[in-house]
Amino acid sequence: MNKYNFKVFPQKNFIDLGLLQFGRERCNPAYSFGPAARNHYLFHYVISGKGTLHAHNSQGKSISYKVNANEGFLLFPNQISLYIADNENPWDYVWVEFDGLQVKSAIEQSGLSEDNPIYRASPAETRHSLLDEMLYIVNNEDASPLQLIGHLYLFLDFLSHPIVPKNAAQKIDRKNDSGSFYISEAIRYIELNYQNDISVEEIAAKCGLTRSYFGKKFKEEFGKTPQEFLLQFRMSKATELLKETKLPIGEISSAVGYNDQLHFSRAFKNIYGVSPRSWREKYCHNS
Repeated sequence: MNKYNFKVFPQKNFIDLGLLQFGRERCNPAYSFGPAARNHYLFHYVISGKGTLHAHNSQGKSISYKVNANEGFLLFPNQISLYIADNENPWDYVWVEFDGLQVKSAIEQSGLSEDNPIYRASPAETRHSLLDEMLYIVNNEDASPLQLIGHLYLFLDFLSHPIVPKNAAQKIDRKNDSGSFYISEAIRYIELNYQNDISVEEIAAKCGLTRSYFGKKFKEEFGKTPQEFLLQFRMSKATELLKETKLPIGEISSAVGYNDQLHFSRAFKNIYGVSPRSWREKYCHNS
């Protein structure tokens, strides 16, 4: 039988970088998973052994890749894939599934894509450091959520570090232009005022930007519109209140910026697929 260690991360309220699940598997010969598609980013690092990845590229064509020890592969959201351990030397791999507002830009810096999903890092010390962070997460499942997220940040840094292009300094300069500075100010404004009836126009005005320029820069930075970010931030705060308090749904609605409880419940269901009350009953048995 496969030697299998799998863990679902209990906290889902980290917006910038979130951990979904993680584990390690020492596979049997010819063990396979898929075809399947994930909703989030999924990275495997092969500790030993070898296998084959079949993954759809950006054009929807299935491409085959040989993946050996000290290499890895990144699967993207909604990307169909199938991976198979070697018949004679099956792989032992560790994985993390993650997502968040900071992930898109970090992955772009890494050079990995649906057309280039194989991680072959150099120097070796970078690979070892990346693996160390993954193993820490897998082997310390009882550590605090903040500690695990901290190691996930380090993993993501090492993931992108070895293949940053030569003109990275130019890219960093562009990212730190005045537009990006104002976007950071916008995030801070949302964090401090999400409970109020704020609008995208108001946020843009507070940053001294036009709504159109603000929306463009925000989407470039996070891959989401300001409206999507504000909605996701409010709903994340709502799940915290549902789980950690016994406040009525109406009070939680007001606490995250919705004066209309019905409007709040509809928005919540659009994100999580169930009503706030059903979410609390499902995930918060002691409420």
